[in-house]
Amino acid sequence: MIRAGLLFLCGFMAGCSQTDLDPTPAQIPMDELQSGYAFLTTDTQTLQDDEFGNPGLLWVDRGDTLFHAATEDAPACASCHQAGLRGVAARYPAIDSKTGKLLNLEGRINQCRTTQQSLAELEYESDELLALTVYVSNQSKGLSTNVDISGAAADAYKRGEAYFLSRRGQFNLSCQQCHTENWGKQLRGDTISQGHGNGFPAYRLEWQSLGSLQRRLRDCDTGVRAEPLPFGDETYLALELFLAARAGDLELESPAVRR
Repeated sequence: MIRAGLLFLCGFMAGCSQTDLDPTPAQIPMDELQSGYAFLTTDTQTLQDDEFGNPGLLWVDRGDTLFHAATEDAPACASCHQAGLRGVAARYPAIDSKTGKLLNLEGRINQCRTTQQSLAELEYESDELLALTVYVSNQSKGLSTNVDISGAAADAYKRGEAYFLSRRGQFNLSCQQCHTENWGKQLRGDTISQGHGNGFPAYRLEWQSLGSLQRRLRDCDTGVRAEPLPFGDETYLALELFLAARAGDLELESPAVRR
């Protein structure tokens, strides 16, 4: 508790505002990068590794069904992607070549629904969108993240980095302070991870459900007593891109199990 208290005290620095940026570069040496899996208890690691017990696999099965389901009004996703989508999740978020907009995997799925299937978009955190997203993500399990941060994506990457470095909320903390400067330390009985998103969508024991990376980002903002951004906000999309690039060559784990 003493260490936790000291960690939180760094947030109450006079003269700081939500626009202040931490000067320390948001970078962990490549040989020190560790997935959130490394900071779990042995029991939770075992649960993630269990091919029958991992609760996130229930959503993968649901996604498989949705992916292959056709209706009278719309073809199945599988009708276009008969060879599967292995490797796709590793490349997202990405700039869409037609619209020039940054899309995460959820956004890409919804774009396919509206343009290729004439269906309505699915809402963030709906079981259907979570199921389809984790189904596609699971096909890239074991592959390294491989996002493009050049060209049109460079500006989004910089905006994501700026948000990562920005102090905000009543605790006046940035993502950087916890997940780059203090990872591996104890905070209220938990070990602070490096803050990578390579396991999402993930089943969080706290939620007792599967959730997206954006849900986790909103929880982090709430945790520092800042107003969370709306699901699908461009700033969160940029932050997702930055986090994917920051993760280096960490392997995708979705559906991971987290605390």
